Amino acid sequence: MKFVRYADGPSARVGVVDGDLVRVVDGPQDLLPLIEAGRAELLAAGRTALRRGAAVPLPDIVPLSPIATPPTVRDFYAFEQHVRAGRAWRGLEMEPDWYELPVFYFSNPYAVLGCGPVPMTPGAERFDFELEVAAVVGHGGRDLTVRDAERAVAGYCVLNDWSGRDVQQREMKLSLGPVKGKDTATSLGPYFVTPDEIADFREGNGHRLDMTCTVNGVPYSRALWSDIHWSFGEMIAYASRGAEVRPGDVIGSGTCGTGCILELSRTHDPATYPWLRPGDEVVAAIEGLGELRNTVTEAAPVVPLRTRRRSTAGVTR
Repeated sequence: MKFVRYADGPSARVGVVDGDLVRVVDGPQDLLPLIEAGRAELLAAGRTALRRGAAVPLPDIVPLSPIATPPTVRDFYAFEQHVRAGRAWRGLEMEPDWYELPVFYFSNPYAVLGCGPVPMTPGAERFDFELEVAAVVGHGGRDLTVRDAERAVAGYCVLNDWSGRDVQQREMKLSLGPVKGKDTATSLGPYFVTPDEIADFREGNGHRLDMTCTVNGVPYSRALWSDIHWSFGEMIAYASRGAEVRPGDVIGSGTCGTGCILELSRTHDPATYPWLRPGDEVVAAIEGLGELRNTVTEAAPVVPLRTRRRSTAGVTR
């Protein structure tokens, strides 16, 4: 089943995609309560909407994030091609621990957006997209097995992890982060697709579904979800190790191979793959999950917290 959340005047509505129509789910303005109620309740609400929900033309809506404010957003690093390329540029071999630890960082749940405008990272000149797939946790737990974690997935979405690369680079030199380089915006949507909808495409640790991204109509990225090294079951199991995962938690795959300008510009030609600027339209798409359409807008101005000065640490007087 394919759910969508969209603006309806000052509020939001949840519906089920039915061809070129959206059938409205009566009541909720967010998918989180339905996800928390459990898979049976979620699917029952969808079936009821398909039978008798009010109809809205699909082309008339602009999809919002399926969940307005997820409880948490964890973003992993699960595609080997992207990881290997990034390490090669820095003159590094693959780190053996990557094959044993599906590492992640916590992103900003307050900055989750759907389709529409996306502000650049304040202070960034090198603004980038990152094409990813996301799983949303349906039932929580602690110390889950991989099998139980796989069953915990309530649905999938396209995820675009926007990045201010120059801000990110400065921060990570200080041995923390990514911090402000990535917490201005994360796009999620356009739909929330239940696992049964794409079960026939299951292959390896993912699904044999195309992942693509275009900028102003120009093809940039192409990959297969099934190229992923770590499954979502493994990622969620790792996230739950000694900690709790809860319904509505968003689990990002990390960037697929060719899935960002940073990788493309270094592998090919920076002139062919320039950094994003205000007005650029970015369409991140995954076969079966839809097209996540965003337009880049100006960043908020940066006001320096302090003027730079030379450190006096270790100086005696």
